[in-house]
Amino acid sequence: MARRALVTGATGFVGGRLAARLAGGGWDVRCLVRSRERAASLERDGFDLHEGDALKPETLRGMGEGVEVAYYLIHAMGRGGDASFEEREREAAEAFARTAKDEGVGRVVYLGGLGDSPQSKHLRSRHQTARLLEAEGPPLTYFRAGMVVGAGSESYRTLRYLVQRLPAMIAPAWLRNRTQPIGIDDVLCYLAAAPDVEASAREVQIGGPDVVTYGDMLDHMAEALGKRPRPKIPVPLLTPWLSSLWIGLVTPVDAAVARPLVEGLATDTVVTDPSGAKLFEVEPRSFDDALRAAIAEDPDLRS
Repeated sequence: MARRALVTGATGFVGGRLAARLAGGGWDVRCLVRSRERAASLERDGFDLHEGDALKPETLRGMGEGVEVAYYLIHAMGRGGDASFEEREREAAEAFARTAKDEGVGRVVYLGGLGDSPQSKHLRSRHQTARLLEAEGPPLTYFRAGMVVGAGSESYRTLRYLVQRLPAMIAPAWLRNRTQPIGIDDVLCYLAAAPDVEASAREVQIGGPDVVTYGDMLDHMAEALGKRPRPKIPVPLLTPWLSSLWIGLVTPVDAAVARPLVEGLATDTVVTDPSGAKLFEVEPRSFDDALRAAIAEDPDLRS
């Protein structure tokens, strides 16, 4: 019989690609979805659906039956405007972890973020989520990545829109911070391989081979789009909150989504411990190659 995996967030950017990748590799994939109607395309593609909400623990019963590995890809991007945001994230992680353990799931795999920024409640919440999954559930592989480059990624879309729409950039201080972007195909390689790497039940920091500043990323995007690098006008007092409002004004990316993205830019997001990634036979592609692949796949750029 085929090995069975449970994928949450399968209607999203990473989860949808991961479900397809696992199915192509011979896995029987079950998707945890909050609405069967909204996930009808997954059902048409042959995925088994379990309708449930991690904030309603009773609806999770049965999700882990026969499941070898469960991928927890639930993040509340753009939905953290009220004081109870971190509490909801905590409750969802605890309910999922306990159900997975009770139903005999062998491994949980979680994708969080690199960097430690006390100012970013989204990064803080992701770290707390990993701790709760580890404490309450089956053995955990905790992947940590910076910007994931791929068509459909909010970070990628924000970069592209800024380069396409502005003849010059305002340059807040955080543009000088360093990051280590990684292509979506490489992230999927790590995620899909985790169940077969026994020693990976630990924190695994992943990134591409290039460490660049956020300002450098704008220049690389301009080059990939065949445009000249945009001049940058220093605005040292522009806070992440004001930056998110500005991004919301000049791009179609909602300010509520832009804010957690920008908050994460307030610190370096680079790999500081490569030992976990060395357990995997993955050679991540360069940032430029990942950008070119995303642009080639981007439906907004097809003529």
